[in-house]
Amino acid sequence: MQSQTQPPMQSQNSTNDAQSKVNLMVKMALMAWKSQNDRVDKFLGKLSDEQLAKEIAPGKNSGIYLLGHMAAVNDGLFTLFGMGEKLYPDLAKIYLDSPDKSGLSQPSVADLRKYWKEINAKLTEKFEAFQLSDWFARHNSVSEADFAKEPHRNKLNVLLNRTSHQSYHIGQMILIG
Repeated sequence: MQSQTQPPMQSQNSTNDAQSKVNLMVKMALMAWKSQNDRVDKFLGKLSDEQLAKEIAPGKNSGIYLLGHMAAVNDGLFTLFGMGEKLYPDLAKIYLDSPDKSGLSQPSVADLRKYWKEINAKLTEKFEAFQLSDWFARHNSVSEADFAKEPHRNKLNVLLNRTSHQSYHIGQMILIG
């Protein structure tokens, strides 16, 4: 009788171990995203508005544009993840749909710095309330039919992508610091 009950116990232990590893992986991804935000915050804290106005290279984006771009991308996570509306929807037209120096009216650098912090603080609050299953659910840019075929197109994958995106742009911004 003991041998009959042993395999289910091992199976339960394996399930618990796998669940723990998945929890750990999600926690690591969220920590990496937060760490990248902190890295951007610290770097921005060292730059004056004048430094941020510099181009990363002649004829390339300014630091101000990159800050607005990163803020707009993160702001888009609210609707992409079904967590509500964007906090600053006007940023998308300026920093996602248009190039730097497009002539569009832009928020002040002080406002962009504030938006960046507010967006990420609210996202962090929302992310910390997620259940594990929320991270593996589809995001709003993928249809249910496509998600059934490609379950890797989930919110966690987007978070990993956005973390890399921020890393890329902070690498560019270092050129102006």
